[in-house]
Amino acid sequence: MMETIAFLLVPGFSAMGFISAVEPLRVANRFGGQLYRWQVLSLDGQAVLASNGMSVNVDAALGEGDPANIVLVVAGFEPLANAVPKLLHALRRLNHDAVMLGGIDTGAMVLAEAGLLDGYRATLHWEALEAFKERYPGLQATQELFEIDRTRITCAGGTASIDLMLHLIAQSHGADLAVKVSEQFVLGRIRQRQDHQRMQIGARYGISNKKLVHAIGEMEKNTEPPLSTLDLAAAVKVTRRQLERLFRMHLNETPSSFYLALRLDKARQLLTQTDMTVTEVSLACGFELPSYFTRRYKLKFGRCPREERRLGRSK
Repeated sequence: MMETIAFLLVPGFSAMGFISAVEPLRVANRFGGQLYRWQVLSLDGQAVLASNGMSVNVDAALGEGDPANIVLVVAGFEPLANAVPKLLHALRRLNHDAVMLGGIDTGAMVLAEAGLLDGYRATLHWEALEAFKERYPGLQATQELFEIDRTRITCAGGTASIDLMLHLIAQSHGADLAVKVSEQFVLGRIRQRQDHQRMQIGARYGISNKKLVHAIGEMEKNTEPPLSTLDLAAAVKVTRRQLERLFRMHLNETPSSFYLALRLDKARQLLTQTDMTVTEVSLACGFELPSYFTRRYKLKFGRCPREERRLGRSK
């Protein structure tokens, strides 16, 4: 029986995440016959602009297309700016009709806004993960490439959409077909959902020292509130002096300056991905005084937090 998958495009959606989801279905049909049918939807039936400026025509408006087994919300930058009541209501209606729902890239944020991820595991693009956790603290967000939890399918987007579709193809039609599809995209291997979205810390920073990698991992996990250098050293099981020496030797920085930059990077994500106030962002990133946060932010990025937010919304 042919399976129908609908892709609901939200303005500003990720073209990479969308195309990477469609192409494996096309190749699966090439090798396995008419296994999949897909349709492209928008809220109003009009063409949708991707984040790269590309305009994509759709087949129908949401609710007017052919019945689908799966509906995947494909989003990108500022997904909540387009999570209007009409869209949220339509998604809740699909859920009532027992349609499997999912999100690609930041599509999970739209589902969460509709109240459709309560009790489900979900993932989304790593850049929006902190914003998701801040807005929906009661939901279970992971850093997996994709998540399939009963009637919910979520994916980090980008090339992870290929991994998701290969997994679905293998589930329905066997691993051999999934491998054939994978080879058409010249993939070295089929990644599992547990594979990391981002490069490992060592690869990201060009370091191999295990203690230093451990220390950076602790920093990334503890931004609110941040650990003191002494507590960080204790967590890594080195002395404070040893920790400072490791950072100077491998990164030419002090632990505190590295930690500060990491927290400011998180703040930038929250400013551009959420509607949290500057004060809320300041506290979420471990800055007790908004004035100090603003001063440090401007030193690093050349503009104050409020200007960052205005700039992000004007794009």
